[in-house]
This record gives sequence, C-alpha cells and structure tokens, in this order.
Amino acid sequence: MPLVTVRDLHLRFRGPPLLDGVTCHIEPGQRIGLLGRNGAGKTSLLRILAGVARSDAGDVTFQPGATVALLPQDVPRDLAGAIRDIVATGLPPVDDDHEAAWRRDHAVDQVLSRMTLDGDRRTETLSSGMKRRVLLARALVAAPDLLLLDEPTNHLDVDAVEWLEEFLGRWPGTLVFVTHDRTFLRRMAGRILEIDRGRIFDWSCDYDTFLLRKEAALAAEERQQALFDKKLAQEEVWIRTGIKARRTRNEGRVRALEAMRRERAARRDAVGRTRLQIQEAERSGALVAKADGISFARDGRPIIRDFSATVMRGDRIGVIGPNGAGKTTLLRLLLGTLEPSAGSVRRGTNLQVAYFDQLREQLDDDKTVADNVSDGSETVHVGGQARHVIGYLQDFLFAPERTRTAVRFLSGGERQRVLLARLFAKPANVIVLDEPTNDLDAETLELLEERLVEFSGTVLLVSHDRAFLDNVVTSTLVFESAATGGPDAPAWTIREYVGGYADWLRQRPTAPPGPALRKPERATASAAASSPPPATPLPTRRKLSFKEQQELAALPGRIEALETDIAARHAAMAAPDYYRQPGDALAREQRLLAAAEEELATAYARWEALDGPVT
Repeated sequence: MPLVTVRDLHLRFRGPPLLDGVTCHIEPGQRIGLLGRNGAGKTSLLRILAGVARSDAGDVTFQPGATVALLPQDVPRDLAGAIRDIVATGLPPVDDDHEAAWRRDHAVDQVLSRMTLDGDRRTETLSSGMKRRVLLARALVAAPDLLLLDEPTNHLDVDAVEWLEEFLGRWPGTLVFVTHDRTFLRRMAGRILEIDRGRIFDWSCDYDTFLLRKEAALAAEERQQALFDKKLAQEEVWIRTGIKARRTRNEGRVRALEAMRRERAARRDAVGRTRLQIQEAERSGALVAKADGISFARDGRPIIRDFSATVMRGDRIGVIGPNGAGKTTLLRLLLGTLEPSAGSVRRGTNLQVAYFDQLREQLDDDKTVADNVSDGSETVHVGGQARHVIGYLQDFLFAPERTRTAVRFLSGGERQRVLLARLFAKPANVIVLDEPTNDLDAETLELLEERLVEFSGTVLLVSHDRAFLDNVVTSTLVFESAATGGPDAPAWTIREYVGGYADWLRQRPTAPPGPALRKPERATASAAASSPPPATPLPTRRKLSFKEQQELAALPGRIEALETDIAARHAAMAAPDYYRQPGDALAREQRLLAAAEEELATAYARWEALDGPVT
C-alpha cells in the first residue's frame, strides 16, 4: 500500500495553474527528488503534503497513522529561544503525564545528540546553516514516516552538506526533497518526480538517467508539436478556400479543426530558457589584486593573518570554507571595501566590478522587479544598445506583469534571477559571486556556468555547490583548520589548490593518495605565505627534446582547429534540411566527423603526455 496517494490536485494563484490535475503515489522507504523550474509549484506541493497549505481541488491520502514533517525553505526571522525548546516544538504537547514528559525529553535529547547540537545554546547566536540544522532536528524529533525537505543545503557549508548526506543516508524513513545541489541530488535520489507546466511526471530513475530521458522526451515533444502545428496550418488554409461549396459534406472536418484550435489554445508550451549574457567591460590591467601579508581582526578576534596571494586577469578562483570562517571578508579585502589591519593590497587598473551579494542586500523589497534592475529608469543599456527594462527582464523569464511586482512577493529563485539581471545590466571585467547558486534551478545554474567559463575577465566565487565549483573555477582558496597557535591565532589558515572541489579533495594533506591531478587551465593566485607545503610533492615534468618542444607548441592550435571543425559539423547536422542529402553523402560526413573526433582525442592524449608530469 502506498504511504501517500495524491489524487487530482489543482492549485492556481495568478496566471496558469501551478498544479493541474497532479496525481502520484509515494511508496515507503523511497528517496524522491522533486524537480521543476523556479515557480513551478514544488514548494506548494510540499506544503500541501505537509498539511500547512490547501489545494483548490483534489485530495492527499496517507496510510493510517502515518506522520509527516517539513523542513521549510527559509529560516523564520522570528526563530528565537534555546535550541532544546525549538526542537521540542516538533513534538505534540503533553499535560501532566510524567511518563509522556520523560519520553518527550528523551526524544529531544536523542536527536540533539545525533545531530551534535548544544540544547542550551540560543538560536539567535547561530549562523544560518546551524539554524537550518536546528530546524531539521525539529522535523526529525517525532520520527516522521515522511520527511519533506525544501532546499535543505541552502546556507550550509560543504562539511555540513556532506554531514547531511551521511545522516540522511542512514535515516530509515521516506524522503521527498527539493534541491538545486546536483551532487546532493545524485547521491540521495533514487526516483525523480518533475513538475512541468502544471503536470507531474514520474521518471522512476536516478538523476543522471533522468537528464538523458528528459532530453529525449523534449526532442520528441518538439517534433510532435511541429507536426501538429503544420497540420493545423494546413487545415486553416483549407477552411478559407472553397469551404462554401463543401460545407455540408465536410462538417466532420470542420469540427475536427475546431477541436484542434481548442487543443492548441490550451497547450502550455515549454518554459523558455534564461537568456543570460554577461556584458564585458574594457580589459582590466594584467594585475587584478596582490595581497602582501594581510591580516584582519574583528572585535579583537583574528580572522585572517599573514595572507598573500596574487590575482591576475582571467583567473577564476573559488573560495571554500565553513560558515563564518571569513570568506566574504577575504573578498572584501581583495576588492578594497575593507582595509587590512596589517599588510597591504595593491589593486590593478581599470577594474569594473560586478558584485553578487548572498544576502541580496542590493535589492529593495519595496520596489518592483523593474525598478530594482534599472534603478527607476525605463531602459537598460545592454551591448551598447538601450533596451526597455521589461523586454530585458523577459530574458530572465519574468513576464511583463511580474516585472511590476514588489520584490518581497517573489520566491527565492526569482529573487536570485532579479539579482543576476541587475548584476549583468552593467559592464564588468571582474565578477564577484558570493553564494550565487542558492534557490536557482539546475538549468539556470548550468547556463550561468557556461557564461562564467566564456567570460574573459576575472571571476571570484564563494560557493558551497560542489558541482558548480568543479565546472567553473581553475583554482581554489580553502579555509582549513589551523594548528593551535594561542588565543590570538585565527581558527583557519588559507591554502591554495589547483582546480575545483574534487581536485581539492585529492590534493589536501589529509586525503589519501589519488589519481594524478588534472592539468589546470591557468595558473592562479599564489599560495598563502604562511601555508605549509602539501604533504605529497607534485611530480615534475620530464625534459623534452627539441622536436617534442615544437610538437607541444603546435598542439594547442591543432586542437583549436579540430574543435572548430567538429563544432561546425555539429551545427550543420542541426540544420532542418541536413538529412535530405543522399545517403552516401551523409555516410561520408559521418566518417569525417568520427575521424576528426578521434584525431582530437589523440591530440589531447599527446598533449597530456608531453605537458603532464612523469608518472
């Protein structure tokens, strides 16, 4: 018997329905990732399942005696009191029954111990990540049969996310969660449910399999709709030519046309893709920032001490560390919005900085979306041309009526897109992103990754999204636990590693030996002056012969030419009339493509052999 049965749910606020006849079953023990675009209705569905919101129609049925708990997306602003008292609110109140009161206290103590929380500590003193751990403890204290998690990794640092994955991996109940963290999704989800245009689709597979099936389904839907639209256009032409002479004997065809018109009018086309473009300003100087032995303390507590680094134009640097370690402080020191208490920072010339603030303090909740992006003007200048702000915001998936909505009424994902629209409405050659991935859907995240990789300027990125770091940055500055150095020593030391998150795991001194490090795209930020050397020295390159040196010098150009050729062939294959060519011509093109791809793989292998370390 299903743990939960959802039948014909309907929900509408403004515009198209969020839930339009949603029906599904949830079986005991399943771990379900609930996917969908920002604003698709994921949070609304979780709230309906939890019983804190009602649908317009339909019903939700649970197994007799089944219990459910919800971890909300946002931390309540009025969350206050001792941790023990907050967690205890997840249990029903007891009267004067001493045995029931003992069981209640025991359950609270047990969950506090499992989640390493100090029950006497005040929640007002906690970071956002620790507050979410308290809320998770409140959700788990009653041992619910169904646990609903809405963006559980928001505001958690990397260590906390990995702890959560391990904890939930041991938890025996049923789990339904919404998350933007693709690594978390891959590790936790055994089944995917997707909300798309008001309907729910059960993919019954893991996340990677879902991606493949979804791409194929969208292609099939596009072909089917194209055929339908073509037939509809033909019927519209028919009804306007010669219908009077055939009215009586073609009434069936007329009725069929009317049915096609109704079907086309009711169709909800796939939501468009965010058209995100970064406006590049004039190039900055070669040097962006050079920190020389800088230190910084707050309220007498040292945060950063004797740190040195050089940031050059074109570097893409990620910053990793626990909440409260000082990652944002480090960015502000490098940018000049904070001055170090010791040491110096030299900044380059012609810097135009675009700063993405994780707290969204750049947004005015009382102003509309349009006014926040254009500062009250009707136009924004993009690519040297003036665009109406409403048209510009449509690139970020805001309908015209939505642009006139006050920011306070937007979802978390919509607020992130407003901030991105504001950020990229002005030219920049240095982009600083402080936790940009919270609440964004996977498709927008992937597009942002692409644009940052294409950006020729400098990127400084603070993120706990492991996949995002791996896909974007070429080096990382990591806040790691410092050795005991007295009361005046900072809690963290900053070390530099080549590559992203996965590369850091392989290189850090505490990690076991792993495969050879991948070649970085570019050398970045010099190591902190106080940092100890890695536990395992990197292998050195062998000396090349003159002929090999010439071959190595020629390989990048050869690789670029092959990639250009392959991209051009793929573009030609995407043309509508490509497959109208004769069969022998298509076969020849396929052979040429396969040969080019094989040659490219060989060139990359040769480059690694010549330029890589001795193994």
